[in-house]
Amino acid sequence: MRVLVTGSRGYIGSHLVQKLVAQGATVTGLDCDLYHGASFVCDPYDVPTIAKDIRDVVPADLEGQDTVIHLAGLSNDPLGDLDPALTHDINFVATSRLAQAAKAAGVGRFVFSSSCSSYGIGGEDLLTENSPLRPVTPYAVSKIRSEEALDRLASDSFCTVSMRSGTAYGLSARIRFDLVVNNLTAWAKATGQVRLKSDGSAWRPLVHAEDMAQAFVDAAFAPRVAVHRQAFNVGKTEDSIQIKHLAEMVKAAITGTEITFADEVSPDIRTYRVDCTKIKSIGFAPKWTVPAGIAALRDALDANPVPVTEFEGPRYQRLAHIKGLIASGAVDKTLRWQKRAVA
Repeated sequence: MRVLVTGSRGYIGSHLVQKLVAQGATVTGLDCDLYHGASFVCDPYDVPTIAKDIRDVVPADLEGQDTVIHLAGLSNDPLGDLDPALTHDINFVATSRLAQAAKAAGVGRFVFSSSCSSYGIGGEDLLTENSPLRPVTPYAVSKIRSEEALDRLASDSFCTVSMRSGTAYGLSARIRFDLVVNNLTAWAKATGQVRLKSDGSAWRPLVHAEDMAQAFVDAAFAPRVAVHRQAFNVGKTEDSIQIKHLAEMVKAAITGTEITFADEVSPDIRTYRVDCTKIKSIGFAPKWTVPAGIAALRDALDANPVPVTEFEGPRYQRLAHIKGLIASGAVDKTLRWQKRAVA
């Protein structure tokens, strides 16, 4: 199988391309490398990569590919809130155009990185793929609209799949410390405080970055009849956890720490628990547990300490990184490179 991965040098893409190669696929990456210089311990796994913005992809870029796995985009709610119109352009319009280009190029399968964020105000009930979608952010809206556009493009020769991933955590070559498990663990290691930025009452479905990458591999290789025009919640049902309970897990893993709260915390209206039973039907069997992921992060931070200024700053925090690139003039306000030639 020939597979093209957008966002191949990102947090999940770093794991995914390596897994695809191990599975025997011929892999091409596509990445404009906005997070160049943000590697942790090692650089992402090296595959032939097209240095290109997803907004500029044309059918010729995709010719000869059997499958496109589309990870690239503005990657979370805070980043999506920075400029809702830009989020719409990158996460929805560019996704639609990319899928159209893939179909025109004869690509047979398009696996899309959607999000459980689409459930928005989900409460405490377990949500399946058929539950109502109640988005509360531009990021979540962009994911829903993209799913709808892909469904319209689906045909007998073009298989579309939407992967609604939970909140990622865990080590990666392009690690993110703006994700709740990683952030709480980094705070605990750097300061002795498991620092909550909300009241901790919200629920989140958690999934390790490596397991998430495996879910995309499973979707790429599954029989067409099992995935065509389907959405899958990506994670483990039992790993939908309240943030305050997650904080207790981090405290238990790192001795001498205490749970503290940022100033003026409030409830997070984004709260959702998801049922991940359906994805088992395509062979998805996650390897990681949340405590094991916290322990691996703890040990990595023991060996490679990261100060608060870095994990809350522009190196490892996506929103701060993008703001820093704009402020320096490296990219313009539409996130197109101005000062650095992409290698």
